[in-house]
Amino acid sequence: MLGACLLGALPSMGQVQTLREVLDRSVTQYPLLKAKQSEIQSAQQRESAALTERLPIVTLQHQYNYATNNSITGSVFNNEGTAVAISGGVRPENNYEGVFGSFTTAVAEWRVINFGRVKANIKAANAEVHRSEEDYANERFQHQVRVTDAYLTLLIQQKLVTIQQQNLDRAMTFKRIVDSGVRSGMRPGVDSSLATAEASRARILLLESQQQEQVQRLRLSELTGLVQDNLQVDSLSFYTQLPLSPAASDSLFRNHPALRFSRSQIDWAAARSTATSRSLWPTISLVGAGWARGSGVQNDGDVYRTDLSNGIRYQVGNYLFGVAARWNLTNALRLKREYRGEVAQTERFQHLYQEQDNRLQRIQRESETQFRVALEQARQAPVQLRAARQAYNQAQARYKNGLADLPTVLQTFLTLNRAEVDTYVSTSNAWRSLLRIAAAEGDLAVFLNQVPK
Repeated sequence: MLGACLLGALPSMGQVQTLREVLDRSVTQYPLLKAKQSEIQSAQQRESAALTERLPIVTLQHQYNYATNNSITGSVFNNEGTAVAISGGVRPENNYEGVFGSFTTAVAEWRVINFGRVKANIKAANAEVHRSEEDYANERFQHQVRVTDAYLTLLIQQKLVTIQQQNLDRAMTFKRIVDSGVRSGMRPGVDSSLATAEASRARILLLESQQQEQVQRLRLSELTGLVQDNLQVDSLSFYTQLPLSPAASDSLFRNHPALRFSRSQIDWAAARSTATSRSLWPTISLVGAGWARGSGVQNDGDVYRTDLSNGIRYQVGNYLFGVAARWNLTNALRLKREYRGEVAQTERFQHLYQEQDNRLQRIQRESETQFRVALEQARQAPVQLRAARQAYNQAQARYKNGLADLPTVLQTFLTLNRAEVDTYVSTSNAWRSLLRIAAAEGDLAVFLNQVPK
């Protein structure tokens, strides 16, 4: 039953998917993006944990113990960092006989003055959440670019399979014509061998293109989050029109997800350095405590009881209120070095931001140049194809009339095949160049807005 539900949630075998459908699936199912979302949730929980630093520290403890009573009227364990001293006079003789005891404490500490340390820790945690969100947004954008490019590559591989199938059909038809002429004695036997070799070459090209198509289909399906052999894509009439030159926008470039992520890393490192510097300052706390104790050693006289009931019953209770200031002076040496390390990390992210900015500017200008060249190549490709077809038809007609030899025909055969491939490849390259511009500017809409419906 569960398997049927899972199969029902997947695209049916052979179902054709558009680019937008593949993009939607890849965003929701790709494992790396899911991992980035989990990272955001983890950072959000750490931010919530940082907010709890504003609350007072309340520690409760209850214990039963059994210990000797030399010099003390009842031993207890410390209450974490807060120790309530319990002592007594020194006995004239050592007595290692143990007595039971009980001890209950409630200690509250509120760090009312911390010189901005708690606030700085919260800001650092908030900066980490923002960095995780920008990291996800950048990875999501980069992944969409990869998926779109893989989609376009699969489309051209499908077209190449069609072209090579047509090329094989053309070669087999021509081979039958040549073989017929050889059998009738009108053509030399070498022509049949050459035609057979050309047909075999066409079949090899078809097998190679089919292999490349399947490899690209698996690669695209992996990017969608589920590897499958039957992923089918829609050409969306990509080969019926050419893209238009997009308008340049510096504002889009400055809002590039990669740059936003780099800026968030700078802010995160700066917030951590501030939080570290605040840790150098002391804390002033309001402290309150209350405790009750029972012991087998009696309150009056040097008398003790070893039975359990007398040891664990509360006998005295106390309370304490005060103000405490803590300043770990030796810890400042470590914190100063940590602070310098965080400052150096901030500088590192600033340099990485500049490097990223320079790279994106270069890629943007390169992609615009590539787009102009690819667009012109796509416009010239049909001219090449028409000329190649005309040359092939003429050579074939001359061969049938005995005016041309077979090598001349085979050369036009190769030229026609290359022209057919170049026509679709150049059109695909124009669209992929537009995608590179969108990737450089940081806005996939630059590409998607021109995608044929």
